[in-house]
Amino acid sequence: MSTASKLPDQKKVGMVSLGCPKALVDSERILTRLRADGYAMSPDYAGADVVLVNTCGFLDSAKEESLAAIGEAIAENGRVIVTGCMGEEADAIRAAHPSVLAVTGAHQYEQVVEAVHIHAPPSQGPFVDLIPQPDIKLTPRHYSYLKISEGCNHSCAFCIIPDLRGKLASRRVDAVLREAEKLVAAGTKELLVISQDTSAYGVDTRHEEREWKGRPVRAHMTDLARELGRLRTPEGETPWVRLHYVYPYPHVDAVIPLMAEGLLTPYLDIPFQHASPSVLRAMKRPANEAKVLERLKGWREICPDIAIRSSFVVGFPGETEEDFTYLLEWLEEAQLDRVGAFRFEPVEGAQANALPDHVPEEVKEERYARVMEVTERISAAKLAAKVGKTIPVIIDEVGEPDEDGDIGATGRSQADAPEIDGAVYLRNVAETLAAGDIIKVEIEESDAHDLFGVPSGGTR
Repeated sequence: MSTASKLPDQKKVGMVSLGCPKALVDSERILTRLRADGYAMSPDYAGADVVLVNTCGFLDSAKEESLAAIGEAIAENGRVIVTGCMGEEADAIRAAHPSVLAVTGAHQYEQVVEAVHIHAPPSQGPFVDLIPQPDIKLTPRHYSYLKISEGCNHSCAFCIIPDLRGKLASRRVDAVLREAEKLVAAGTKELLVISQDTSAYGVDTRHEEREWKGRPVRAHMTDLARELGRLRTPEGETPWVRLHYVYPYPHVDAVIPLMAEGLLTPYLDIPFQHASPSVLRAMKRPANEAKVLERLKGWREICPDIAIRSSFVVGFPGETEEDFTYLLEWLEEAQLDRVGAFRFEPVEGAQANALPDHVPEEVKEERYARVMEVTERISAAKLAAKVGKTIPVIIDEVGEPDEDGDIGATGRSQADAPEIDGAVYLRNVAETLAAGDIIKVEIEESDAHDLFGVPSGGTR
């Protein structure tokens, strides 16, 4: 009879992650740390010893969704720890759900892990963490979010992010590049660079230099972008590198040539929010919309394939019909590729709540419909211009053969970020095609948001 003792079963942790990609990265970090501490991940409520709910607290509607998710986790499991942006409002959470085990705020990794240790102590002994464990990813293997900083130095009137996540705190540039290199080596074909303000990366550290690959590299968006463009997959290919949350500071001009050279994905996500100078001033945002139009033109001259995505708020307090008409005319001139619109929603603690002349809800709805009509028309025309062209597409999902044996797939062009932009739907793909492959696709049709095509027979 063997005298060897059996390790006890691992404690299991469930995770509900709400909100933006930045919160998703936080969830991945928390789960990676818990995995290293000997915990297993549970795919459902029933198998979890404790459930983490990573909340969003940016808008009142997001808070309602977070409270509902907490309630569902309590009903299904009963043992719930809350973290994330809404964790800053612990009293409100406990008032709605008194039975939560613990509440922590945004990116408070140590406090979350400590709470799990208290309420579901690890059961596998002191030597489990000596075994190397892979990082936990909540996204598909072929794309990864790369968070370069926390917090924000802006004080926009409609936003409470600095209150939730603090002032700008940039990561060391060598640490960011080491993470990116590791992700690409592990199979990531697309890196999505995220932060609250990617253009401001390194401002808080005075753009300190670190050595990387034998050369000095500054903590600065342009240096970081250039180094990310030097990464190569194990197959020797250049991964897609997509920049999100980029404010149009002058130094952004320097990354456009990198896109033209194929080192960066020709895509910029810029949160313009509005175009009317008076609304931008009320929002406490830069109001140089005319200069932005000139720069957009210049960027397109350098890199004709560049796709610009943005988001806009309609119905901000004090927005007049004249302001809104200005926005529509600006959008017609700017010809942005991808646009999201949001009706203004008061957020507890935001400066905008105290502004006069709040816009009636029915007017917000009417303006929202009008801005979506304009942007959908622009999108439809831009996508129609791609019909007949052959473009690179990254594959997200491959379907099963239909009754005729035809296999379909869903992918994205370089103008499409995952989950927020459009898709490319393919027919008649090879049965060997897999998620993460980048292939050339001949575009056959289009609609207002998506493209439809067939593989052209090549890759990359």
